[in-house]
Amino acid sequence: MEKNRLQHLAIIMDGNGRWAKERGYIRTKGHEKGADTIREITKYCAEHKTIETVTLYAFSTENWKRPKYEVDFLMKLLDRWLKKELTTYHKFGAKFETVGNIEGFSPKLQETIASIKEQTAHHTNVTQILALNYGSREEIAKAATQLAKRDEEITEESLGAELNTPYTDIDLMVRTSGEHRLSNFLLWQLSYSEFFFTKTLWPDFTAEELETIIEDYIHRNRRFGGV
Repeated sequence: MEKNRLQHLAIIMDGNGRWAKERGYIRTKGHEKGADTIREITKYCAEHKTIETVTLYAFSTENWKRPKYEVDFLMKLLDRWLKKELTTYHKFGAKFETVGNIEGFSPKLQETIASIKEQTAHHTNVTQILALNYGSREEIAKAATQLAKRDEEITEESLGAELNTPYTDIDLMVRTSGEHRLSNFLLWQLSYSEFFFTKTLWPDFTAEELETIIEDYIHRNRRFGGV
């Protein structure tokens, strides 16, 4: 059997809060440690022979329901982290992109996001996409609404092209922390993806574990509805 080729990897980065609680820390400490994990995984993907895109679920539309102090911390952490990570993006040739409605963020954070996108646009080793203020149902509904307003036929092709994520379909989706659900993440793009759920909390997730997961993936039998 021919090995599967992994081009687009998606990860639901779950478990930051539980990681912190288990160690007696406040939840924000888990988010800080989880940000370090993103750097390691991005480096791994940039150096991988076939991975072209890695999409990371960073902040969902439902995450606004969290305590205000935690949301405020996450916004400040994202701003600091992006500015700090610019060196990493340049070092490993990673292009930075986002999906989701960043208009919900502060003008300062929006400016930082736009700046990092512009400064990394020429990189080609890997594209790192952060899903920020993202919800898949909202994305699909908005795409259908736009097509209807233009009186265009709604087909798989037209709707897919109208989505905020006009990238390749996702080959493998990984969720950390032991949860077994999609949490409104890329529902359209994950239609024929392979899933892998690990009990490892995101701050403890490593490139070595990801490599083991990918090894499992490349030997799976992907039938795409066939025999």
